[in-house]
Amino acid sequence: MPRAKAGYSMDTAKAVSMLRLAHADFRAMGAMLDIEAFDEVIFGFHAQQAIEKALKAWLHGLGQDVLRTHDLTELLKALRRTGIDVAPYLPLAEFTLFAVQARYEEGIVTPADPLDRPTIVAEVGALLEYVEKQVGAQA
Repeated sequence: MPRAKAGYSMDTAKAVSMLRLAHADFRAMGAMLDIEAFDEVIFGFHAQQAIEKALKAWLHGLGQDVLRTHDLTELLKALRRTGIDVAPYLPLAEFTLFAVQARYEEGIVTPADPLDRPTIVAEVGALLEYVEKQVGAQA
């Protein structure tokens, strides 16, 4: 079980709750592998949401204050400040482009190339699994 940073207590209940929400978005991603049936922006949004919620669960598990942001880079920076090596997860920050604001402004996000959905599902799944291990919880 990871130790909370001095002055903080672990909030496993919040971490588990966030992980459950992350898994809901993750399951949606897995059902959206058909590029003809699901727009890139919709798939990307669920990827962003799953990543965001996983990172927030991780912060909760460490007893950290959780930022009210959809910016994945900011969440990764918050984890880095705790001493965690976030380098393996830095590429996931690109999904900030698909955050909530992109769902309400047509054309704001137009990926140049089709998203490699199976790879993205695998990467997000690996993040979720890792975070579950870090907070000692199964969502």
